Amino acid sequence: MFSHIFVGADDVAVSKKFYDAVLGALGIAAGKADPKGRVFYRTPAGLFGLTKPIDGEATTHANGGTIGFASDSPEKVKAFHDAGIANGGKSIEDPPGWREGGGAKLYLAYLRDPYGNKICAMHRG
Repeated sequence: MFSHIFVGADDVAVSKKFYDAVLGALGIAAGKADPKGRVFYRTPAGLFGLTKPIDGEATTHANGGTIGFASDSPEKVKAFHDAGIANGGKSIEDPPGWREGGGAKLYLAYLRDPYGNKICAMHRG
């Protein structure tokens, strides 16, 4: 359904450091910058990018929005969370762990990135 997702960053280098760490914990290669200063993380499942806002205004986060990253193990989800905290992120909601509901068992960890974007890593049990 999705081809790509971008989040804004006033300082792309700060966000790159954060996302290199959290996405690296999930096995995703470090982001690559283009000549315009945008950073791209490419996988067979899609593209995630960082950019300064095109309109020149300050970065804001999406109130109510969440970007979820798939993981193939609960250990990688925990590593994602720990890498985020170590690189300027903030733990939010419940601590990393198993959640059950609607017939599903999920291992989840939620963070705010350095610019307030809400992200999570999820492993389906």
